[in-house]
Amino acid sequence: MNSAAPLSSFALLKQIETRSQQRAVGLPQKTEVRRTWSGVGFRVGDMHLLVTMADIAEILKYPNITKVPSTLRWVKGLANIRGNLLPIMDLNGFIDNDLSKIRKSSRVIVVQHGELSSGLLVDEVYGMRHFFTEEHSENLPDTSDKLKKYLKGSFLQNEVEWGVFSVAKLAQSSEFLNIAARV
Repeated sequence: MNSAAPLSSFALLKQIETRSQQRAVGLPQKTEVRRTWSGVGFRVGDMHLLVTMADIAEILKYPNITKVPSTLRWVKGLANIRGNLLPIMDLNGFIDNDLSKIRKSSRVIVVQHGELSSGLLVDEVYGMRHFFTEEHSENLPDTSDKLKKYLKGSFLQNEVEWGVFSVAKLAQSSEFLNIAARV
């Protein structure tokens, strides 16, 4: 017969805790969770830009295009994409009045924001890019004043400064929406 006095509930719990801690092996260490920002990287001229995934419907190779008369020179025309007419705009032509040359690397980023649905011709698409949110800077890259109107900060990665392109700002721009040639 055991003559030891019964343990109180608290003492019993303390004893269980001590044994558990002695036998615990390799409990995970507390790690810091960092939030990330993801977007699609692309190039227009010499400028590296990003656009959020939420603003992109798809990325296309340069499609067959029908010219639209009496439009500004950076309006490439209309493309029939699976039965839907999509206006195609040369983003470099719009921003710097320097039309893009169509190459194998040229792509059309189909963007959507509210009522705006448009294809933006870019020189190259780099695919998904991931950044830590604390790496975002409100500073704008050294670029033309016209492009700066459509940027909302930047990220720096491997010594490349990526401007964050705002489709919302583009969709609200009367300069982008008014495509009729000025006579």
